[in-house]
Amino acid sequence: MSSHREAPAISKDPVADNTDLYAFVSPDEPDTVTIISNFLPLEAPFGGPNFFEFGDDVRYEIHIDNDGDGQPEISYLFEFTTEVANPNTFLYNVGPIDSLDSPNWNRRQFYTVTRVDNGKPHVLARHLACPPCNIGPGSTPDYGSLAKAAVHDLARGTTVFAGQRLEGFYIDLGAIFDLGDLRPFQNLHITAMAAAPGVNDANAFGVHSIAIKVPKHELTSDGSQPANPADSRSVIGVWSAASRRRAMIRGMGGHEAGPWVQVSRLGMPLINEVIIPLGAKDGWNAASPANDSQFADYYQHPELAGLLPVLYPGVFPNLAKLTAARADLVAILLTGIPSGIVPGFQNFTGSTLADQLRLNMAIPPSATPKPIGLIGGDAAGFPNGRRVFDDVTSVELRAIAGATYPLVNPSYTPDAAASLITDGLGPNSTRYLSRFPYLGDPVSGYQTKPLAA
Repeated sequence: MSSHREAPAISKDPVADNTDLYAFVSPDEPDTVTIISNFLPLEAPFGGPNFFEFGDDVRYEIHIDNDGDGQPEISYLFEFTTEVANPNTFLYNVGPIDSLDSPNWNRRQFYTVTRVDNGKPHVLARHLACPPCNIGPGSTPDYGSLAKAAVHDLARGTTVFAGQRLEGFYIDLGAIFDLGDLRPFQNLHITAMAAAPGVNDANAFGVHSIAIKVPKHELTSDGSQPANPADSRSVIGVWSAASRRRAMIRGMGGHEAGPWVQVSRLGMPLINEVIIPLGAKDGWNAASPANDSQFADYYQHPELAGLLPVLYPGVFPNLAKLTAARADLVAILLTGIPSGIVPGFQNFTGSTLADQLRLNMAIPPSATPKPIGLIGGDAAGFPNGRRVFDDVTSVELRAIAGATYPLVNPSYTPDAAASLITDGLGPNSTRYLSRFPYLGDPVSGYQTKPLAA
């Protein structure tokens, strides 16, 4: 949900709405990289009888840039079809679903995976089964087994999954969009209320995930195995997108025609949500990362950096005086961090300004991961890619508040609050798996208790 309902047009088209993107070296298979792209924001577990599913009329895309030009050298395309066993019932299932081919399951989805290398497509697999949504103990009595059965091993060491998952992104949406009234600091806010713990508004909601695990050498520009973190070949840029056909003919069943047109994309979290202004949001979603220089001013002078001193009077005096273009945010969000800025670290892809998750694949998984990633001394975490549990909200809030500006201007002194600001949440606000696809099993529609207080 770091990009949930973030633009006027895509908020009306949830099945094509990128909500989160993750890219990280797989902790249990460190010779591979896992990329997860989520869609359909805020899925209520009890959302029947037409439970959530991928769009048959949407092409879902994961793109990899391995030469720093902002264009994809490698793409994975996912296209879905829905099969209905009995159109004469309103029910999603007519009995317990105990397998992916259960005759009780009335509405099943399948997908084709295509890899595109420099414009040349190759179908990796067809008619791969998705799991059902998690309905409840009567309908999906062993949901974990259904989800495991929907993990498919393909050729060339690739593994894929597509289906419903538990929302892994934790955020206090109510506080952030109520004039940034962060509950742990609301005593300092213009509302001047008592400080309180953060509330995970995404608690127990589901999301539809496309996850792919790929050997590292399948993603590098020359097929090499990344081993040296200082080597530019170890760094890839990742983004996801959704495309629709250009034309839609309304009528019974509808008909779509014409070339594919991108309607949604996502690289770095929270960008189109809180960095890009309303008038540019739909255009940003349609643009290629290679053309992101047109949006550079929004990254260099984020509106939120000007609002924080107003919303928290007296708390950010140094930030209020900071009018220079934010070279630190450009490095973090648009080019990757060059060598020499953070000792022993780089995920730089060159001078092309492009909004991507940049992952240095030669950096191994951390034995003691920290949710605040690189700013907490954990080079395996955000903004070096993004793991499912990374606290990207706190990291980006702190960066915008000026905590990272001394990296490019050592004479600047950040405000004390810049390294503390947070919405008060962490990974214990939800749950994860230690294995692929890493996001937890979704909560069933029958479950009434939230996952966490």
